[in-house]
Amino acid sequence: MIKTEELNLFAGNSTATNKSLVGVVKHILFEAQDTFYKVLVVKALEHDFEWAKSQITVVGNFSDIKEGGRYRFFGRLVAHPTYGEQFRVDNYQLEVATTAEGLIAYFASENFPGIGKKTAAKIVAKLGTDAISKILASQSVLADLALSAKQRQTIVEVLQANNGMEQIIVGLNSFGFSGNLANKVYNAYHEQALDIIHENPYRLARDISGISFSRADQIAEELGFASNDPNRIEAAIFQVLYEANDQEGHTYLTLRQVVSEAQAYLEAGRNEEIDPNEIADMMIKLAEQRKIVPEGKLVYLKRNYYAELKIAENCYRLVKDKDQPEFSATKLAHALRIVEKKLGIDYDHDQLEAIKAAIVAPVFLLTGGPGTGKTTIIKGIIEAYCLLYDLNPQAIKLAAPTGRAAKRMSEVTGLTASTIHRLLGLNGNEEDEFEPKEVTGNLLIVDESSMVDTHLMETLLEAIPSGMQVILVGDRNQLPSVGAGQVFSDLLDSDVLPKKELSKIYRQGEGSTIVTLAHKVQEGKLPADLLVKQADRSFINCQPNQVPQVIEQVVKIALAKGIKQDEIQLLAPMYKGIAGVDALNELIQGIFNPRKANKKEVTYLNQQFRIGDRVLHLVNNPEENIFNGDIGKIVGIEDSKKEQQLIVAFDSNEVTFDTKNWNNLRLAYCLSIHKSQGSEFPVVILPLVRQFSRMLTRNLLYTAITRAKQKLIMVGDPSAFKLSVETLSLNRQTSLKQRLTEVFETDQSRKEDADTVQVAAEQTTEGQVTQERILTMALIEGNQIEPLIGLDGLSPYDFMEKVN
Repeated sequence: MIKTEELNLFAGNSTATNKSLVGVVKHILFEAQDTFYKVLVVKALEHDFEWAKSQITVVGNFSDIKEGGRYRFFGRLVAHPTYGEQFRVDNYQLEVATTAEGLIAYFASENFPGIGKKTAAKIVAKLGTDAISKILASQSVLADLALSAKQRQTIVEVLQANNGMEQIIVGLNSFGFSGNLANKVYNAYHEQALDIIHENPYRLARDISGISFSRADQIAEELGFASNDPNRIEAAIFQVLYEANDQEGHTYLTLRQVVSEAQAYLEAGRNEEIDPNEIADMMIKLAEQRKIVPEGKLVYLKRNYYAELKIAENCYRLVKDKDQPEFSATKLAHALRIVEKKLGIDYDHDQLEAIKAAIVAPVFLLTGGPGTGKTTIIKGIIEAYCLLYDLNPQAIKLAAPTGRAAKRMSEVTGLTASTIHRLLGLNGNEEDEFEPKEVTGNLLIVDESSMVDTHLMETLLEAIPSGMQVILVGDRNQLPSVGAGQVFSDLLDSDVLPKKELSKIYRQGEGSTIVTLAHKVQEGKLPADLLVKQADRSFINCQPNQVPQVIEQVVKIALAKGIKQDEIQLLAPMYKGIAGVDALNELIQGIFNPRKANKKEVTYLNQQFRIGDRVLHLVNNPEENIFNGDIGKIVGIEDSKKEQQLIVAFDSNEVTFDTKNWNNLRLAYCLSIHKSQGSEFPVVILPLVRQFSRMLTRNLLYTAITRAKQKLIMVGDPSAFKLSVETLSLNRQTSLKQRLTEVFETDQSRKEDADTVQVAAEQTTEGQVTQERILTMALIEGNQIEPLIGLDGLSPYDFMEKVN
């Protein structure tokens, strides 16, 4: 069986460059499922390099290449470490004979069903040896030939298929796109791909994941685009905004930030000075076109601006439209005594106050660190709510951002919990348009709310009907969401919603030094006994190059003591490096599930997958009931006629993965700390070294520590842990807190119709009337708001303030 990664690894120097080969494709030996990559066996007819055999293996990116077709390939000979010499193709084209005899044979071939030799001869006699180019240029040239409508259709469709897509792929290859990227470009633009690239290559950076501004800029320079071309300046502006959103988690940037960072991009790419006023002019133009939203001296991507405003408005709607229940103090106290007896729990004053507030609040926020009793309070809320409202527990919906978090929520409450995506019926693909389904029930409790980003929270709140109560639970000190924003933290800081922050540690009484350590870290301290072995945690001091050997010893000792493989989880801040996720996954796989002669395995993207491997699922797939962050085990590898398939068990749910979906799986013996959020593990091994310094922050260390339920083993350099505690993560630039404050304060005086504009007229000293307009989504979506709102009196030069 040929393995994908072997097909892409070519060792040794090329023995020929810019060579050509004419041949007939005898057999397609391998065809990748998710790219255009293929391995062909070709009968060699003509070549301008030394080759004595009648056949040659040809590899490269091909579109709809056909067995039996004759092609001219351009490329070079390479030496593959396993399969020997092969011809690696850069470009290729359909090779059609230029003589009348050759053309007749081509049109009479099986490629053109219904066209015989006599008809083929008639076509060539009428149109000559450039018949193909004439037909492709204008189908009308076939009108004077005595051909049936079906024959004409066949000729045109076959020629377009053979010469259309093929030439697009050739053109994409000439721009340096191959494999998966060529596939992405073609799927995005189809037949218009080359036209779009020539018209505006910067669209690639905006439309295609994996193509940066720098890459698009290289193509643009080759095509002759000037350094100050408007398309280039626009692309740089969006590159800055997208990076701020995707990498930093900001929902806006200041105008000064956008101009200075865009200028840096533009000048670095061409080493030519760019006038910042041209960038400012373009920003005004983009605002007029409603492609970005400026407000004062801030600038937003449209989706971020609308999302924050919708979150604020929906929070207000849920508060305003919910009738406040009235329970007497006696009734509440009686209900809580029943709940305590049923659960066998004695709640203290703070916990009782949290439960009481949550039961009556339309929207309630509950936050606290590990060991502060959040889970205990959730159980109390559920029981008390059902008792007071005389409801079946099924009227309460439970949700969490990840499958692991939802599963843990189900385990501690005894009720069914789902991921937020499944609750809303979303497919998990942000690029698709979808209409989330409305949430039903009386109460919704969302755990791990700190993981919910701006856009998912917008969608969730939009789907919650008025009158349904909402409780958001989370730990504000954990890492913020992977997506943009810091929604849970902003909701807490806004002070517009009822909330309770738990601080008393209850698990500490059970002898948990892990919980104590987590709270010390949150306070910006490390305990004096960090390096001293405790009952539930230990620290092994070692150099970075010693980390793998130390972890190997620790894991083997743990196994010898009877700790099960599935109870041990490694966490690391980064993927690369000797102590990174990738290297440690390979290390632990060799211990837990080593290669054996009789054990099936497949290789994909430098990972070996074997039966028995622990794997992480990276995307949401509600149709298969698997979600981003779910951990499963490979239970089978099956061979079909064309490809191999992986069978992965996620608890009792078995899912089949074709090769095109293998990129959604990753070994999970070691997880990134970000990916571990929402999960808990009996035993956590945490390596930290100074090489991770750019990633080390207090909330990252805090998040890693709080994943451990029973044992925490820290490995590496104590100074790396100290650096983490001392480094506060940069605050994300968001305006949700401001939106909430504005909506709640302003809307206290609104009429019942929240979308009505209230006009308050005041006579000015000059006898004019001033109108106060309240910003709403209805006004924005109805194009009733000036796109340059907030920029009154500003000129491009004002954008430049302090830029230089």
